[in-house]
Amino acid sequence: MDEHPSAGPAGEAARPLDRRAELSEFLRSRRARLKPEDVGMPDFGRHRRVPGLRREELAQLAGVSVAYYTRLEQGHGRNVSAEVLDAIARALRLTDAEHNHLTHLAKPKQHKKKQTSRPQQVRGSLRQLLDTLDGVPAYITGRRSDVLVWNRMAAAVFGDWSELPPQERNWARMAFLKPEYRELFVEWEQKAIDIVCLLRMDAGCHPDDPQLAALVGELSVKSEDFRRLWATHDVKEKSHGVKLLRHPLVGDLALQFESFRLAGDGELALVTYHAEPGSASAEALRLLASWGTDATRAGSPSPR
Repeated sequence: MDEHPSAGPAGEAARPLDRRAELSEFLRSRRARLKPEDVGMPDFGRHRRVPGLRREELAQLAGVSVAYYTRLEQGHGRNVSAEVLDAIARALRLTDAEHNHLTHLAKPKQHKKKQTSRPQQVRGSLRQLLDTLDGVPAYITGRRSDVLVWNRMAAAVFGDWSELPPQERNWARMAFLKPEYRELFVEWEQKAIDIVCLLRMDAGCHPDDPQLAALVGELSVKSEDFRRLWATHDVKEKSHGVKLLRHPLVGDLALQFESFRLAGDGELALVTYHAEPGSASAEALRLLASWGTDATRAGSPSPR
């Protein structure tokens, strides 16, 4: 098993994300996706200068004044009550993840600066747990989609991350900047969306994190796909599902994944993958396990 010493990404001194701008753009994007008929309001066929609901229509649905909602959408949310945010969330038909994101942006918790810059720690018992998951690819991620620790099977399936510099052991960097990961994930677009959604949630919780700002800035410069997906302001967290992979040694894999937030440190998540018993994918994982370090050396992607 290997671990990420949590070195910050290049450009660590980047300016934090603008929380007010994030709040404003998030509300605009959620309002833009709703039409009057979606919320039971009449549409009189007038030319609409903006996509989706107008501010006055959203304010009416939420039961607040237009001036109050306008001020909130301009990024002035520190004094807004939880009740008003709940009403706006209902009017915008936000998911639970979006509701939480709105709350974090409008009423941010005060974090000490060192909380987002100090190295992320994984306790020894969790490292031992990964090693006991024989035949099960597993790893632990932290803030900013950093891959912190992983077991031998994860290296056999996803590549030996120990060959990467610590700051590059990050799902966002790997997915958007390394072509081999586009080849590994059959549904790469969905993987990319999931990563960006998680980064957006991180940005809501830690808008003052300079390392996150540096990561977003780097990816925005280097990847058109990242810029496109980041501009959607979508947030969600997938706790389970199926990933389709195309491994160069064993071919196509259909692996079910489970993601568990760890008690005591909600910023850490344990992610495991398994195949349906008796399936071709289960046999492929068994072969990778039997090849041991040979599979890790030859496996894909080769992150060099």
